[in-house]
Amino acid sequence: MSNLERDPREIRCGAETSASHGGHAATTAPPGADAGTELLAGRDVPLGGPRAMRVSRTLPHVHRRMIGAWCFVDAYGPEVAAMRVPPHPHTGLQTVSWLLAGEVLHRDSLGSLQRIRPGQLNLMTAGRGISHSEESGEQTLHGVQLWVALPAGRRNVEPAFEHHPALPECSGPGFTAVVAMGEFGGVRSPATAHTPLVGAEVTVDGAAELPLDPAFEHGALLLDGAVEPLEAGPLRYLPPGRTRLTVRGHGRLLLIGGEPFAEEIVMWWNFVGRDHDEIVAFRKEWMEGERFGSVEGFDGAPLPAPVLPGTRLRPRGRVR
Repeated sequence: MSNLERDPREIRCGAETSASHGGHAATTAPPGADAGTELLAGRDVPLGGPRAMRVSRTLPHVHRRMIGAWCFVDAYGPEVAAMRVPPHPHTGLQTVSWLLAGEVLHRDSLGSLQRIRPGQLNLMTAGRGISHSEESGEQTLHGVQLWVALPAGRRNVEPAFEHHPALPECSGPGFTAVVAMGEFGGVRSPATAHTPLVGAEVTVDGAAELPLDPAFEHGALLLDGAVEPLEAGPLRYLPPGRTRLTVRGHGRLLLIGGEPFAEEIVMWWNFVGRDHDEIVAFRKEWMEGERFGSVEGFDGAPLPAPVLPGTRLRPRGRVR
């Protein structure tokens, strides 16, 4: 999936206050909650077109741009809708597609043609450059789309696509988890990861203590049901040093995390780079060159790149 905003904002870290962004503010956890936790409120974004699906974007956030190497989190549905995302480019990242309901057809410039269904993983590594499209018929759609930033030594790898129709699971008192990326509860996903991280869908049934890697920072997002201490909507941030997350209720949540990402990046539209000039070059290649290849079989034109902002994009760190 893409960032389809026609005027994608630069997420600034340093000069702004979160209050200036209204519904995209970060708040500390309520009294009695664990120290250092934050609630990252989502921003409502239309996913293209006049009858667009709407997604809640909790990363990047004006206050906290990343959790580990995870740099983009869109949650959508459940909603009856048709997804239509025209061919568009990516660099320097992996796209992680995860569904709870519905099915989506992926095409890319490598020639991949793959339908994804709930419980399956589509993982696309953009590396030096790839383009893809996603579409579905009208149906109930519910899912999340995430991006993982690639570290400097891996950001120019050859593009690749993986489909994992079945993924490993782990369980403990009160929970079961499907491990989509990285490692959780001693179980490792077969999906390719370039930094230490975790991505898992956790089903909670009662009281549970979810194991956490204390070297990681984590984020937890309620997907459905009611699970304390999570709220519907915001992404709950958990700082490094924790060995468990205590939850209670009945529902599903997304757990992401990883070692804090030390590098500064520039993230604009669908590109992750390291400086303004790289982003300019990526945009020019998409509009005029051949770097990103072409997507065959999509009935429609590729997505044009937005106009770059009038000021230079600056590399920024993971927090404000």
